[in-house]
Amino acid sequence: MNGILNILKPPGMTSFDVVSYLRKISGIRKIGHAGTLDPGAAGVLPVCIGSATKAIEYMMDKDKVYRAELTLGIETDTQDSSGRIICEKAVKVTEEEITDCINSFIGETEQVPPMYSAVKVGGQKLYDLARKGVNVERKPRKIKIYSINVVRISGAKVMFDVACSKGTYIRTLCADIGQKLGCGGHMSFLVRKRAGIFDIQTALTLEEIEYFAKNNLLESKLVGIDSIFDSYRAVTLDSNKLKKLRNGAFVSIGEINASKGETVRIYDINGSFIAIADVLMRGGQLMLRQKKVFC
Repeated sequence: MNGILNILKPPGMTSFDVVSYLRKISGIRKIGHAGTLDPGAAGVLPVCIGSATKAIEYMMDKDKVYRAELTLGIETDTQDSSGRIICEKAVKVTEEEITDCINSFIGETEQVPPMYSAVKVGGQKLYDLARKGVNVERKPRKIKIYSINVVRISGAKVMFDVACSKGTYIRTLCADIGQKLGCGGHMSFLVRKRAGIFDIQTALTLEEIEYFAKNNLLESKLVGIDSIFDSYRAVTLDSNKLKKLRNGAFVSIGEINASKGETVRIYDINGSFIAIADVLMRGGQLMLRQKKVFC
């Protein structure tokens, strides 16, 4: 069984808890998730099964869409509602000021990852250091906020949708908005609505997954590995060329209209997805060389 499940992660479970649960009900060991969601968060969690685990590194780079709730006036040590309150201030800002402040974060910026995160510093995960009471300097990382839409403002509660690049911490965004407004704040709610091509509207609950597994229907719910490369040009190769490609040899691109530096999807003559390959110039000719073989 090879493919990707679009899982609706419930709050209260870690992303690895979901993987462990799927291993238990399916009997499949080769399973991994493509993008951690905080335990308190819910939403889209793509889970790769079988040879699809080879695609995880490509899925991590995809953009995300979240719905978040910011609670103004209260700061916590984790930047979300699971943490210890470290500061409380009165909220003396108007709805217009809140909206203008939030919109000011649109575009490319730098963000300092929170201490309670899986980012590694000196080979150690930040959350391990944070639990020991150790606070270390973190280098800011470039992120991009594509859009933020305020859904509603109710007192100190602000709900908004945000589309962002990989590596964006929404709780840090909430804390930064609170700081800029002068009253502080923390993330009190988070749902991931989209991760790459995977949308919350088509996500499956764990109860649905368990039902499909018990009734031998789980395979029919898998999304094909090639779907995450749907923006790449498709190339079909015969068995001889596929053998060479799998062995790491350069393969002639033939009459295909492709460009140097392009990455393409490789299929066999039966339409089965095999690999992705790079288009390179070698000896004055365009050639293919495997980038990742999936089948």
